[in-house]
Amino acid sequence: MKTLIIAQRELSSFFYSPIAYVVMALFMVLAGMLFRPGFASGEPAEMRILFGATVWVLIGLAPAITMRLFAEEQRSGTIETLMTSPVTDAQVVIGKWLGALGFYALLLSPTLVCVVLLEIWGRPDYGPIVTGYIGLLLLGGLYLAIGTCASVLTRNQIIAFVITLVIILVLTVVTHFLQFLLPPSWGKAMLFLNVNHQYEAFAKGLIDFACVTYFVSGILLFLVIAAVGLHSRRWR
Repeated sequence: MKTLIIAQRELSSFFYSPIAYVVMALFMVLAGMLFRPGFASGEPAEMRILFGATVWVLIGLAPAITMRLFAEEQRSGTIETLMTSPVTDAQVVIGKWLGALGFYALLLSPTLVCVVLLEIWGRPDYGPIVTGYIGLLLLGGLYLAIGTCASVLTRNQIIAFVITLVIILVLTVVTHFLQFLLPPSWGKAMLFLNVNHQYEAFAKGLIDFACVTYFVSGILLFLVIAAVGLHSRRWR
């Protein structure tokens, strides 16, 4: 219950700033531009182009969403009030992460209009559409967990943004190139660590247990690190 209260508080705080509305507007403009090719003659009624672009947009979007979660409270001093309230470190971390995830879900929700348009003007295969959304939520959950962890580690929002961005780039771009540069055994390990590779199954309409495990494990790992980092503040 306390976790949900924190999540609700965090979600509502996003809309105290006009930045949230600007981000949502830009995302919808981009989504509309990327969705238009789906109505071209001979093109399949699908959303893979939009989903694929969202994967890359999220690289910069996730750090922007999470950079203020803890960093701003540490800078302003309001973190002390939160730390002395009757909640555990895990509840605070999970609550803030859920709030950020809720905002991200709100960003994705208007794209459901595209599904309605596909139904009206085409014959969409709902399998890849449903799994695509599931994959985007898991992918976003991982990136937001990374950002939550980075925001705990510093009171500077820009530094939190950069840390999150660097880790995400390592999991996407760096691992992609390392799979070709390293020996085969290490190359396979880099391919497994590559986030985009793990998302591919969802884009194809498949729910692979190994891919789900990858994302869930990554989310738990970074949330645990964030909780440990927050707990260490109590003893400073």
